[in-house]
Amino acid sequence: MRHVTIYDTTLRDGAQAEELNLTAQDKLRIAQKLDELGIHYIEAGWPGSNPTDASFFDMVKGHPFANARLAAFGSTHLNRCTPENDPNLAALLAAETPVVTIFGKAWDMHATKALGVSLERNLELIRNSVAYLASRVDEVIFDAEHFFDGYRHNPEYALKALETAREAGAARLVLCDTNGGTLTADLSKAVRAVIAALPEATIGIHAHNDSELAVANSLEAVRLGASQVQGTINGYGERCGNANLCSIIPNLELKMGMQTIGPDNLKRLLITSHFVSETANLRPFMRQPFVGASAFAHKGGIHVSAILKDSKTYEHIDPTAVGNAQRVLLSDQAGRSNILFKAHELGYDLDKKDTTVDALLKELKLKESMGYEYSVAEASFELMLLEALGMKPDYFSFRHFFVVDAKREEDAEPFTEATVIINVKGQAEHTAATGMGPVNALDRALRKGLERFYPKLSEIRLLDFKVRVLSGAVRDTGGTASFVRVLIETGDRHERWTTMGVSHNIIEASWQAVVDAINYKLLRDDKRRTEGIE
Repeated sequence: MRHVTIYDTTLRDGAQAEELNLTAQDKLRIAQKLDELGIHYIEAGWPGSNPTDASFFDMVKGHPFANARLAAFGSTHLNRCTPENDPNLAALLAAETPVVTIFGKAWDMHATKALGVSLERNLELIRNSVAYLASRVDEVIFDAEHFFDGYRHNPEYALKALETAREAGAARLVLCDTNGGTLTADLSKAVRAVIAALPEATIGIHAHNDSELAVANSLEAVRLGASQVQGTINGYGERCGNANLCSIIPNLELKMGMQTIGPDNLKRLLITSHFVSETANLRPFMRQPFVGASAFAHKGGIHVSAILKDSKTYEHIDPTAVGNAQRVLLSDQAGRSNILFKAHELGYDLDKKDTTVDALLKELKLKESMGYEYSVAEASFELMLLEALGMKPDYFSFRHFFVVDAKREEDAEPFTEATVIINVKGQAEHTAATGMGPVNALDRALRKGLERFYPKLSEIRLLDFKVRVLSGAVRDTGGTASFVRVLIETGDRHERWTTMGVSHNIIEASWQAVVDAINYKLLRDDKRRTEGIE
């Protein structure tokens, strides 16, 4: 089994992505999580290039890492300087990392136009910089910037740049598709040429995703002999991003028979992916392969029927291998198998011949045609299931609500008051409350009438509130109109759940979602008491 080292550059190349900003403390937290994942190299930033990276390198000095080697990143020395008086190389050494990665120009056009130096002088910059650092740190990695573009235009010079870095003491030569435009067939030819010209060299690959080929190109380079892959968690990076390690690692481990972080660490991949997203304050990409929420989600009835017999029918790997899980979605494309699967998942075993299943499926399809989306509001689905089974507890019943929303003067705060009448355990409760808008006022008035009967309702908190206008949704009367769908995410000290309401009236839709959220909370509390959890 070949061993392939994983070099993560999320904290440097990934941090160059649009909308991604990390503090020094964020970088430290992510570095610790990458170390826990079993990443071999963590490229932490460019010392001296900005205050954040300077602060991070000071913070991380002496910090123990169990698996990863920390790398500082920079360029070859300036043309006007020698290695001894170059500020960039001095900053790299001052970071005191065991590994230093420097990039140099492997494309002749970049040397003459971007750097403004002769081709021979560019090779001197590479040689001098690598030799100077190699005698002062444990390991020097040379990133051959724009290697594949350089090889396409002047293969002899691109190979000469690699040879120069290796002779000067670079432990690894990394072939960079910096523009991300290289097709896999062309990359394959170039990698083969490198291995033929430098058979003793240790090769790495660094691909960008501008042609949507970064993962494919990285895997092809490894197949041909590269022993290191550089990339980022979730594929974050400048422009279209870097090679996505969340796809590369499982492909190497599970499909190509390579040893990277190992099967136990691989199960932490989803957690790490989400941790990086949350730390960067970015929403995880649902349809991301392997670690996305939709990666093993099944919606079509035929698909669900098949995976219940054998998950291999529509799943290319076992989801648990990467820390993910199989999901079955409920929608207007659902079949009986979807209903049976979700019911079983929620703890209700239904017979496939039960007429309730057909009735529930009919109701589901009708409501989805109106704009309901039960695949994202599973708490509302469970309540609908219990009602169909005649098992929904009667915690309270609705009689009436009335909302006043007013603004009396131009500079005055808006005034909202809600009045609610409900029946609870045989008693009529008539309550009123003000709030920050009609939904908040309704929520407060409803809970005010319920909390003396159900004190634990004081634990719940609104976590998210989404409204979407559904143009053209079909009404059960046969007409067409715009519905509004409201999704509410609620949580307590135990869990989070999502409920939903749909109506032409945003207040009515919100009321449905709030009522479902409270009913679900009461249902879960009853289950916990029954199970002796509290």
